[in-house]
Amino acid sequence: MAKRRTSANRNVQIADQIQRDLSELMREVKDPRIGLVTIQSVELTPDYAHAKVYFTTLTGDPKATEEGLNSAAGHLHNLLFKRLHIHTVPTLHFHYDQTIEKAVEMSRLIDEANATRAKDDEEGA
Repeated sequence: MAKRRTSANRNVQIADQIQRDLSELMREVKDPRIGLVTIQSVELTPDYAHAKVYFTTLTGDPKATEEGLNSAAGHLHNLLFKRLHIHTVPTLHFHYDQTIEKAVEMSRLIDEANATRAKDDEEGA
């Protein structure tokens, strides 16, 4: 008996496709506030009406880039509509992904704690 796809699996597949398509479509956006952008992930609502698009930027101000992307969301939505063959193309909401910055800060704190501990061990010996 064939296994049926679950809607959760379809949700992930559509989110992945939107991520790939948006990565390609970023070249179409001519807003000067938007520098080099990487789409990190896409989260879809169960009804596919809205998509949270998480991005990082290599150049420029993240806040300005977020504003630029959100102002270009309608244009990107129209371009996605031409590419995706689904009934509802979600409204795009861009959010800056701070995961990398938080990971770097956490790594720095761990290194700092290890250096302090090694220094205390040397003084105690």
